Amino acid sequence: MPLKLYKRGKVWWISGSVHGQAVRESARTEQKEVAEAIRIKKEAELVSDAVFGPKATRTFAQAVDSYWKAGGDKRYTGSMYDDGTKDGLLGHFYDTPLKDIKQDDLDEVARTIYPTALPETRNRQCYTPFIAVWNHAVRNGWAEMRLWSRPKKPKGTNVVRLAKRRAGTFPVDYEHAAKFIAAMSPGPATLMTALFYTGMRPIEIFALDAAEVNVAGRWITLTKTKTGEPRGIPMHEFLVPIFESLLKRNSLAEDPRLFRTPQGEPYGTIVTDEEGKGGGGLKTAINGARRRSGIKDIAPYTGRHSCSTGLVVAGVHPHIKDQILGHAADDMSRHYTNVPQAPLIEAINKLPVPELWRSLPWMDNPLEWSGRFAEGMGKRNDLERQKA
Repeated sequence: MPLKLYKRGKVWWISGSVHGQAVRESARTEQKEVAEAIRIKKEAELVSDAVFGPKATRTFAQAVDSYWKAGGDKRYTGSMYDDGTKDGLLGHFYDTPLKDIKQDDLDEVARTIYPTALPETRNRQCYTPFIAVWNHAVRNGWAEMRLWSRPKKPKGTNVVRLAKRRAGTFPVDYEHAAKFIAAMSPGPATLMTALFYTGMRPIEIFALDAAEVNVAGRWITLTKTKTGEPRGIPMHEFLVPIFESLLKRNSLAEDPRLFRTPQGEPYGTIVTDEEGKGGGGLKTAINGARRRSGIKDIAPYTGRHSCSTGLVVAGVHPHIKDQILGHAADDMSRHYTNVPQAPLIEAINKLPVPELWRSLPWMDNPLEWSGRFAEGMGKRNDLERQKA
């Protein structure tokens, strides 16, 4: 008989038999429309199995789901998110029938996901989880046993190894950065924007006090730095409306730190330039933007490296660049820490501002938008421009 829906408590269940295949399972939803869609899909799968056999119809996503339910390791198989996006192996092979996946497909996916990784890394983080899912499918009768080739470690003493560059240890183009910032929630996006247009270290901007910002003079005076020495930083004209907005925060009397998380909390001070670690409270925002944008090479320290390179490309004198970044520490630069210097302000304004960055909706009022979240975050998605 066809599959039927029935309710058990608040959750819908599916029950019935199709071509001799009995089903009794939870749809895992309280919404009848969703349960009905699941029922229809399940029934179609059973019909296909009966006509063509499961080896002809099972997809990689179905194999992964079964593997997870059996207790398989989820670490490198990829993930499904609430906004419908997928990553890793699951993102690449999702609806692909198992029968259609060949060795060349697996090799190409490994190169795509881990383009600069060593063979042993690709083997551990791509081939091993894929083969584990495949072997599980074989045990279920969904796929044929196959001997998959793994990447081989280069042999010989003359092999040159290219180490993977960690995000945050090299600069990126500002157009590229703009696409990443556009995928962030306004709060962390505002902070990252300041990093790209001041060259400050993340730990310095986390501790930035309202009293250290002189918008009229286009100048920032840092009293808390990595070296312990105070220094002055010119303010790019693009940052003026950002700082003007943040300086209106009502809670500055209790805590003068300008930059806050979307929840209104100050950022932490644990920072690293290693991908996926630390970030002073930015880790979640960084990882979310990587997932939504597909851009993996940006981290909190990327702004400092990009600012330095951008000044060089713009033809800024090395001494001026070093003063902006805090590399120069002669007695004269310390003496003028609190005094806005026209050459430095002129230099910082040579950094390019992509139109995409300028047109981000939160630029109109960063403080008002600071508690909102980026697209793709479920019910908290409220980043669309409000209609006048």
